[in-house]
Amino acid sequence: MRDDSLFDNNCMQTAGPNVQPKKSKKKRKKKKKKHTFLSVVLAFFLICFLTGCVVAGYVLTNAFLVIGGDPVISLEDEKTNQNQTSFIYAFDENNKPYEYMRLHGEINRIWVDYNEIPKDLVNAFIALEDKRFYSHKGVDWYRLGGVISSLSFEQGASTITQQLIKNITDHREVTIVRKYNEILSALNLEKNYDKKEIMEAYLNVVYLGSGCYGVKTAAETYFGKDLNELDLAECTVLASITKAPYSFNPLYNPEKNKSRQKYCLDMMLEQNFITYAQYNGALAEDVILTNDPRYVETKEKKAEKEEEQYQNFYVDFVIDQVISDLVSQYGYTRSEATKMIYYGGLHIDCAVDPNIQDILENVYSTRSAFPNPHETDTEDHPAVQSSMTIMDYHGRVVAIVGQAGEKDGVRCLNRAADSPRQPGSSIKPLSVYSPAIEKNAITWSTYIKNQAIAFDGKLWPKNVDGSTSGSSRTVQYALEVSLNTVPARIVYDGILPGGISTSLDYLTNHYHLKHVDMTNDASLPPVCVGAMTYGATTLEMAAAYATFGNGGLYYKPYAYYEVRDSSGQVILPKQDPSLKTKITNRDIAGERAISDDTADVMCELLQTVPISSYGSGYTVQKFPVMCKTGTTDEDMNRWFCAGTPYYVCSIWYGYDLAKNMHTTVNPCGRIFLDVFSKIHKNLDPNKTFPKSGKTIKKAFCSRTGLLAGKYCGTGGYGWYKTSDLPKQCSSCTASVSFEDAVKEEATKAAESINNIFSLLRPD
Repeated sequence: MRDDSLFDNNCMQTAGPNVQPKKSKKKRKKKKKKHTFLSVVLAFFLICFLTGCVVAGYVLTNAFLVIGGDPVISLEDEKTNQNQTSFIYAFDENNKPYEYMRLHGEINRIWVDYNEIPKDLVNAFIALEDKRFYSHKGVDWYRLGGVISSLSFEQGASTITQQLIKNITDHREVTIVRKYNEILSALNLEKNYDKKEIMEAYLNVVYLGSGCYGVKTAAETYFGKDLNELDLAECTVLASITKAPYSFNPLYNPEKNKSRQKYCLDMMLEQNFITYAQYNGALAEDVILTNDPRYVETKEKKAEKEEEQYQNFYVDFVIDQVISDLVSQYGYTRSEATKMIYYGGLHIDCAVDPNIQDILENVYSTRSAFPNPHETDTEDHPAVQSSMTIMDYHGRVVAIVGQAGEKDGVRCLNRAADSPRQPGSSIKPLSVYSPAIEKNAITWSTYIKNQAIAFDGKLWPKNVDGSTSGSSRTVQYALEVSLNTVPARIVYDGILPGGISTSLDYLTNHYHLKHVDMTNDASLPPVCVGAMTYGATTLEMAAAYATFGNGGLYYKPYAYYEVRDSSGQVILPKQDPSLKTKITNRDIAGERAISDDTADVMCELLQTVPISSYGSGYTVQKFPVMCKTGTTDEDMNRWFCAGTPYYVCSIWYGYDLAKNMHTTVNPCGRIFLDVFSKIHKNLDPNKTFPKSGKTIKKAFCSRTGLLAGKYCGTGGYGWYKTSDLPKQCSSCTASVSFEDAVKEEATKAAESINNIFSLLRPD
């Protein structure tokens, strides 16, 4: 028999030892986790350490290679490039090139050797910008360390060598990588060039405000002196500009410059560059600047100015286009591209017609064709402004002017190319009529409702006479008198497939207007009556209207044929290495904007717009003229887009700060007649617009707009695409033909009277 009590005791005795191993197992697990964590941490730091070593090794190796390598920047090349003059060539009547304009580097900068620079000027820059210039090796480690330790970056830590690199490369982004590369480049530069070479380059590329790059042009601009004529006070005035070229410009902010000049003299005295007597003398000197009434220009300077060539708007336009193309086709910065223009020895064959440009400049500088040619033009009461672009039908800009009155500077605002304005009704052929004809949605004689629509809580739009409704009108009549209701109905009623989106597509992708706001202009007023957010320039509008006179092709406007570098290689337009022949801008094919038969119809439609109200006795009235006017709300902008078989143009007229002009007859019409009559004086008036052979002239029914049948009262003749001829009217009968004829004659008489009055009102 089993002794249960003994069994129980044994069980109890054996139970104790069995519990202890469980506790030991938990401790071992905790220790194991602890060891694992430590191992992971150690491994992480080891990886970071090894990675850091690899990165540091790479950085140090790269640093040594850069510092000890060949010059990262060639100061010789910089100096050479500064001395190369660029030339712009035009072509005479026999297509022979001749020098049209010389772009001297000295217009903005004249490179001077170190020994031509006054010692006081060198010392003034060192005292202000880099007092340890002669002792450091490109980087002032003391100054850099002080800036980092104090966490104060107000003064910066760039040496003159570093500033030179920044001025040459134009790399100004605030990043650690840029600063690191700048430091390496500075150390490299100091290894390859001596201090005089570095200082010479710096003083020739530093920007000193008022368009002056380098100390020589700055001395001439601010004091009318050569460098060797500058005294200590004038040297410190120039050096004081560097920190902020506009804020410390002595011509515009003399008090700020004076304060900075005193600080410069303080630093020069502290660093023993000048004596106390020199300090007091310079501080007390009354410096005379070129804008001071006491300044007297020398005979030599006057003679130099008289020899300078007048830089017209076309030269400005060429320069801007070449810079833009160098940036887009080669990836240069604008600063690099500008340097190439002025200092790169380029040879530019420009597309100007010198005779037409002279005519245009003369009309605009004198305002001779303006309603009030002697209008006062002051800062408080600016005179009305205008701009005009004239092109051929293959993209060549033959003349351009961006200002009325005397041109007030080099590369000043060119309103023709750079100031978009609301185009008013001149947008209708581009946004409504040509797309609708292209898509066979309307024809010359299609009748459209002459009725406003409910838009934004009111009846819109109003016509020129203030009406919001009337009898239906043909497309031709609506365009001729510039009805607003008809294009609105074409878009709103779905006659134009795709409506607003189609209009925007044609404006941007077919006619290449660059300032269309695809969000805010996606509405009826912008596309139907030209009430756009920004609008268009005369350059864009002339290029767009050219499609109506050349068979429907869009050509990007160009101001030059080709650009060659100093060695004679063509660099613009950028050449395709796979092609054996050279390509110039005149060789670039146009792109299809609209079909050739649509272009024919549009050209004929635009020729029904009358121009006689703008004046009589003008030569151009002997030529076929297609045109369209434009006026915006409250008469703030006036437009006139027109073309003959020879040239196409666009004109804008208005105030820079838009306001009501209170004009009756469109002033642009008179400007057009005056300019184009002078241009066409010796041209053959028998020349006509090209025809595709795909259109035909037919009589149409005055009641239905269909092709006239046997008993139809004719509404006149229209031009139609042979691929989209209207059907022949079959609803008119002999019994109503007499009545229709009477109505037709009455309608014609009423419309003729209305035409006369509409020409005297804004459209």
